[in-house]
Amino acid sequence: MATKFAACLLAFVLAGVGAVKVSIVNRCGYTVWPGAIPGGGKRLDQGQSWDLDIPSGTEATRFWPRTGCNFDNGQGSCVTGDCGNRESCQVSGAVPASLAEITFGRPGVGDSLDYLDISLVDGFNVPISIVPTNNQNQCQPGGRGPYCAADINSACPNELKVPQGCASACAKLGGEGRMREGPYTDNCPPTDYSRLFKQQCPDAYSYAKDDTSSTWTCPAGNNYDIVFCP
Repeated sequence: MATKFAACLLAFVLAGVGAVKVSIVNRCGYTVWPGAIPGGGKRLDQGQSWDLDIPSGTEATRFWPRTGCNFDNGQGSCVTGDCGNRESCQVSGAVPASLAEITFGRPGVGDSLDYLDISLVDGFNVPISIVPTNNQNQCQPGGRGPYCAADINSACPNELKVPQGCASACAKLGGEGRMREGPYTDNCPPTDYSRLFKQQCPDAYSYAKDDTSSTWTCPAGNNYDIVFCP
């Protein structure tokens, strides 16, 4: 009996080793349904939060707000950010959706860094930020995470306006001059439209190769708050 108890205790302890916590927080004055890969999805009313434990070393995680959702027994749809008509997301959200992305490093392995960004490459629906909750002063640049508090929907050009969101030019118009074709496939260069996004949210990716001003690093092992309407 003691041996079984010890084995269970060891398994419980090991399960928590190398995990980081991501808390998704809704500070908007309306309901938001976050999507998360990994994690799934959940309804968050104003002031609510959702905690996720994610193993260190997990690459290319993504978290985004969904709006205008209606679900019945886990099936339904959202006006923005919909992920295949499911409440619990298994695939990325449809555009437009503000996107938080984190690749988690492992403490003591490789460069021991987390890489984080906010992406508006595929448009905007809800203001969003990534807030490191420990070792924040060691994050670069500036001892913080990326932040996008502007309501871009209110500044969205008429040609990019969609219900409850602002589409990117690449997604809605093909960019300025058929940007989705030839050498520009999946690599739209900056345009007047993307510059508008950048002016509103300087921390965020506004086009696919906007790396130099839009990638943050923090020590691996950090925990994070993903905040809607920061």
